[in-house]
Amino acid sequence: MSSRFGANKKPDLNRLREILGVLRKYRFEKTLIRLGIQTGLRIPLLSREEEVELDSKAPERFRMALQELGTTFIKLGQVLSTRPDLVGKDVADELTKLQDKLPPVSFESMKIVIEEDFGAPLEEIFLDMDEDCIASASIAQVHRAHLIDGTEVAVKVKKQGITKRIKQDIVIMRYLAQQADKRVKSLKYYNLPAIVDEFERVIFKELNFSLEASNIERFSSIFEDDNRICAPKVYREQSTSRVLTMEYIHGVKISKALESDMKVNGKVIAKLGTECYFKQIFEYGFFHADPHPGNIMVLPSNRLCFVDFGMTGTLERDFRENLAELFIFTVKNDLRGLINQMMYMRLVDDDTNLDELKYDMMDLLDRFYGAEIQDVGGIINEFSMPGIIIKNKIKLPRDFILLGRVLSMAEDLGRRLDPEFKGIDMAQPLIRKMIARRLNPLRLADYQTRYIFELEHLVKDLPETINRIFLRLEDGRLNMQIQIKELHEFSNRIETTTNRISLALIISALIIGSSLIMQSDKGMPMPGIGFSTIGILIFLIAAALAIALIISLFRKL
Repeated sequence: MSSRFGANKKPDLNRLREILGVLRKYRFEKTLIRLGIQTGLRIPLLSREEEVELDSKAPERFRMALQELGTTFIKLGQVLSTRPDLVGKDVADELTKLQDKLPPVSFESMKIVIEEDFGAPLEEIFLDMDEDCIASASIAQVHRAHLIDGTEVAVKVKKQGITKRIKQDIVIMRYLAQQADKRVKSLKYYNLPAIVDEFERVIFKELNFSLEASNIERFSSIFEDDNRICAPKVYREQSTSRVLTMEYIHGVKISKALESDMKVNGKVIAKLGTECYFKQIFEYGFFHADPHPGNIMVLPSNRLCFVDFGMTGTLERDFRENLAELFIFTVKNDLRGLINQMMYMRLVDDDTNLDELKYDMMDLLDRFYGAEIQDVGGIINEFSMPGIIIKNKIKLPRDFILLGRVLSMAEDLGRRLDPEFKGIDMAQPLIRKMIARRLNPLRLADYQTRYIFELEHLVKDLPETINRIFLRLEDGRLNMQIQIKELHEFSNRIETTTNRISLALIISALIIGSSLIMQSDKGMPMPGIGFSTIGILIFLIAAALAIALIISLFRKL
């Protein structure tokens, strides 16, 4: 899947009218007017009495609109629910309520997809398959089946036509984002077209079940030595990019575990689940990014099974270790260490007002020690709020923000199972272990190897690089880019100064010219004076211009 699908395509007008009609229905009229696209599409306007501002109900109305618009927009809402830095905490929290559940489609349409992908009748692939699905979402539905050898499996099948509809909607999303980016100045900071590009990347990964199969296998390999954690086995021979065949899991959703007949220890499950997530993030840098209650199953003997790996996140090792240090400074209430670590991680640049940042971080730490924030996810979410990010020009990696949402959801599940649960207490030992591992002298060998390779690359490429520079110098093709801060203001000052000098020269020329004309006894002598009338007029014009120039100079002093 190439990036920026449909970047130059025109949106389907019928679907666009449908989308705008739904937005109008949920009282986003003024937003449509600001985009400047409503009149041409003949969407009837609301009366003034019906218009609604972005009030406290706006997040709920936005969620309901996305729900009604279907698959693509439900997925968009789910992605935005992980980005409180973009939409704010209230909207992000509301979007977590989006239900990705739709009525099932016919079994025959599922059968067609399976037979098309395998090029064989269904009976040759599976011994049998239940016609009634066990789960139906917007992209796919799941059916219970048996392999030819009798193994019980769950078969996830992508719905027909869903890719075409998503592509169509992405073209419209990109069109609306571009319009908003052009017409609404306050939205330029958020770079809406880039958000659509990111959403496109996420959803097309989720549409490819081969990638999901790889994610499941990677997760399983991480916890292969821990029998308390597992994921369904993937049957590759019975899987394609549209069909995913997995081990059928007999378990209970984690949210219903305490109410079930299964013997479950809430404290043990809460600790195990959170510990599992912290290991995924801080030790392995690969994590299951959709931990809502339906995606974590409790098995007998207090074991956990993770399902649905369509959305995952990754964090590279250096960033994980730097993030761990950031948490250590936060937990120790070390304000100076916290800000220095942010600078080291290049989350802030030279333009950031460090005094303002310090006060914002003090407020954050005060809330943390005031027991308002007791979890790691809560710290990240507070840190990711638009007010702090925009004001202090903080640059956060995409998966950092996703990480905050994921941990918040995981820690919320922990509190449901154990009311006394505190995520930060679970995180601290693991974070300290990571810091100790980083400070281990043996780690220097890893860095030494990396630096040796980097030095080898530099030495190998240096002659060629120098040769290219001299060739460009010889041909006169060496370009240099020099960035001067406040260049626009500097240019305006030069232009103003140049204009004043030019005006002064013109005034001087007029004065000299008028003097010569008055001395020549030509040009209609003025009665009683004898000087040339034209010369006197030119002199008066020059004097007026000179006075105006002097006044403008005094105003700038």
